[in-house]
Amino acid sequence: MCTLMNCLGYGPHIRQARRDAYREADRLSNARGTGIITKITSGSKAEGLTCFLESDWDWMYVVEGIMCLENGVDSDKLPRETTVFTLNTDVCYHGHSRLNLLGRLGRLPSIIRDALCEDENGRVFLSSALLVDALRDIAPTPHEIRHERAGPSMPRSSGPFHTDNVFSLRCHCPVILSRWAERTRHWPPPDIVRKVVTMGSFVTPVGFKGSEYQHLEWRICFNTGENELMSSLNNTQVYIYVLLKMVVKDVLKPVKKEITSYTVKNIVLWLAENNPQAQFNESNLFYWIREGLEKLRTAILKIELPYYMIPERNLMAACGLDDGQKCTWVNTITDMMNEGSNTLLRLPRIRKAIISHPEPLMWYNKKRIEIELLLLKLWTRLEQCKDENGVVNMSDPMLQALYSRRCELVIEVHTRMNREGSRLNDLDEIYYMMLM
Repeated sequence: MCTLMNCLGYGPHIRQARRDAYREADRLSNARGTGIITKITSGSKAEGLTCFLESDWDWMYVVEGIMCLENGVDSDKLPRETTVFTLNTDVCYHGHSRLNLLGRLGRLPSIIRDALCEDENGRVFLSSALLVDALRDIAPTPHEIRHERAGPSMPRSSGPFHTDNVFSLRCHCPVILSRWAERTRHWPPPDIVRKVVTMGSFVTPVGFKGSEYQHLEWRICFNTGENELMSSLNNTQVYIYVLLKMVVKDVLKPVKKEITSYTVKNIVLWLAENNPQAQFNESNLFYWIREGLEKLRTAILKIELPYYMIPERNLMAACGLDDGQKCTWVNTITDMMNEGSNTLLRLPRIRKAIISHPEPLMWYNKKRIEIELLLLKLWTRLEQCKDENGVVNMSDPMLQALYSRRCELVIEVHTRMNREGSRLNDLDEIYYMMLM
């Protein structure tokens, strides 16, 4: 199974190549920007766990020059031009906060300034609802399709390219992070704990569903720190995460995001923290998949799963899971736990890989991984070849070589497909399929 996972593009080398490429693309994009907004790739792309078009891109847009502070944190060390908000968590659900303007107002983008509002006591807050409404009013780019808001995310698509775009502000919450760092644990090691703490946190514009102050509330999150945590998992832990995500997507098939890949991520993080690392090895993979399924079943049954960074926050709260769906999923997971290793035959991607193993699978995935590595290099090179106006110099020799090899690979795959009975002749369609 671990060999199959490597073939399918989840091995350590391709994961690292993806992480490096997206980090470099972000750096180049931000270096060319105005400095007002910083783009950060997060989610499965930043973790290196999905192919180019396999899932949505999660992009976080951070407004610079603004800092949100926990109560009691000194703001005097911040640059004078920084606009400061304090986290008002007293009347909010765990992991959420209202943002109270401290009084020092720097140069703010108009979209932020227009989202400020006062309460009956004259205190100034930043409204998450007003900000999201203003963002939705911005005219779309050509060929862009906008989709229904999902939590703090504003999804968009252009052809096969889908993005989840989240607006955020930087947040400094040393008390919350120190509580996380001081927990007794088997994992992560102390150096990773220290690094996660230095990365700080963010707030995103979404309140707790059903809250009286939902329109004012923001959610505290730790995207960059969680990227670091996921990168420090060992191979077996990564495979557990990927396989459990497949279970949610391909077996449970939630329609309204009652369970998400983020639910699974937190289950895997808790498993890693609470168990000795030496126990996570290839020979124990199926044991840990069963443990993960049991944790998922318990979360669904009890409608309870503590958030890894702030355990007081229940990730299942307000998930909208009804009794009928709960019963169905609990029974399905129980059946899977009783099936042992055969349970993975329920997963279409794994089942197809087993059927085609070894030669066709090995040949195809060698081509698929090469074309993805080419595209990652192409992605970075396109950024490097842009001028100050964002126009790409398409005559660049490296760009030409990358495009040429990409075409050769697609033609190779197309030729073999035809030889083995396929009648698919659209090279673009074959190319996109190889990246999914």
